[in-house]
Formats: sequence, structure tokens, C-alpha cells
Amino acid sequence: MGTPDFSVPCLEELIKNEEVVGVFTQPDKPKGRGYELTPPPVKVCAEKYNIPVFQPVSMRDGKALEIINSLNAELIIVVAFGKILPKEILESVKYGCINIHASLLPKLRGAAPIQWSILNGESVTGVTSMQMDIGLDTGDMLVKKSVEITENMNAGELHDALSVLGANVLTETIDSLKEGNLNPQKQDDALSSYASMLSKELCPIDFSDTAQNIHNKIRGLYPWPVAVTKLNGKVLKVQESRLSDITTEKKAGTVISLDGGICVACGDGKVVSLKTVQLEGKKRMNYSDFLRGHPIEKGTVLGR
Repeated sequence: MGTPDFSVPCLEELIKNEEVVGVFTQPDKPKGRGYELTPPPVKVCAEKYNIPVFQPVSMRDGKALEIINSLNAELIIVVAFGKILPKEILESVKYGCINIHASLLPKLRGAAPIQWSILNGESVTGVTSMQMDIGLDTGDMLVKKSVEITENMNAGELHDALSVLGANVLTETIDSLKEGNLNPQKQDDALSSYASMLSKELCPIDFSDTAQNIHNKIRGLYPWPVAVTKLNGKVLKVQESRLSDITTEKKAGTVISLDGGICVACGDGKVVSLKTVQLEGKKRMNYSDFLRGHPIEKGTVLGR
């Protein structure tokens, strides 16, 4: 059971090593300007290997359970499926449901752990396999592997790294299950945190914040929904930034230099350098190309 790109390496790993009797994924959704119905990446992958695909609107009306029972599966793997599974499905197969979750549980339970690990300024995250229960990412932990979050890594790059790591964690989990040496560990709820769904309300940059927090926001919200500020009343998306060595006493939001980036004063007296930007109605550009077509004077204040 899975839906987005993140789930595909796990599915491919299963196809390589196990008998996959069926794939559940979300219904096709309209995308693009023409609102053309588009299948989820997991469906595209499953159909390539001629695996039966099921796309129920609900997992709670009994129909999904009927399908599962007819497949005679022993184990259900869930990777970014996007639907809550009721108790009867969790208990419907011999070995239950194992979830591949993109954080080091119990940290960052919930919908957007990859982005929030960067937004929160974490230096390490990872993937945890978990025996699912009826709670939200609260089940017993099985296998954990970690990965470093480097200073300029964005959420898209971390997504790709964790997607591959997830397949490795899944293989190790199933191998241990077969060998009978899984060692389930209870989660400590006192150490848990929640990674809520992303929304565009998170996007505006507050330059009165620290340079590090602003850099984390720009990285964590790329490639979606993308951090934004305003330049002379127009929305300016910011897709890439770097921390600068410059310090300043200028007001937060003030452009203090255009050398190596659009260098902006932050609330802690440090500076963030905007490297890739996109003005509303225009294409994404690196800062030097942008400045050729849209000159900015030093002293300009962003955010208004």
C-alpha cells in the first residue's frame, strides 16, 4: 500500500525479492492545467510488472477488506499510502501491517516528517520500520537507519535519499521477520513530536527570525510549497539560499549586498544569501540572471 514517488523503491524491492499479490494506492487525480486524470507513481510501477492494482476511495466500508482476504496475503507493507487503516485491516493478515516511515521514531510522527526535519533544524534523520497499530505512527519500532542532513540539503534531496534508504530498511525488516529475530521496541511517547501537513501558510519568510531558521525554511519548503517574500509588492519565491559570513546591524529584511547572492539582513544580525528566486509570473532564475532583468538596489527592504 503506497502512493507517491517515495513509495516506489520499496515496491520495486518487494517485487525483486517477494511475491507481491496486489497493490493498493490512492485513486487517480486530476493534474496540470488540463486537469488530466493522472495515476499515482505506485500504480504506474505496479502495472509495469502486471501486478493487480486496487484504488478504493474508502478503506472502512468493508470492500477493501474483502479484496485483501481474497488475495491470501501474509503481510501488508505500507509506505506513504495516505489513508488510515482500520483495526480489521491491520489484523487481516498473518504478520499484520509493517509501515516504512521517514523519520527516526518517535520523532516526527505524521504526514510531513521529511520537510519538518529540515524546518526544525535537525542534523540527522532516517527511516524506521514499524509494526502498525491503530495510533498515528505509534506502533512498535523494528529497524532504524539514519542519514545526515547536510547544511544545504533541501527537502527534495532528502526525500530521494530516504526513499532509497526506506527500501533498504524494508529488506532488512522482512529478512529479520523470516529469520524470526525481529526485536520490536516500544516507542516512548514522551519523546514524540508531530510533523503536520504542509500548507502555504508556512511559506512567508519572516526576516526578523534568525538566518539559520530562514535558511531551514527555504530548504524545508523546497520543492513544495516554496518559501516566499515580497519585492516591491510582488511575490518572490525563494527556492535556494546559503548562510553568509557577513554580519550587519541593518534592519531585518534589508538587502545589504548583491555579491554572490541577494544578501539579506536577518533578525540575529546575520545574513542569508538568496541564490535562486522566482518573481510572480516569471521563470525561476539564479540570482545573477534575475538581477540583470530586475535590478535591486542595496537598502531595498524585502517583505513588503
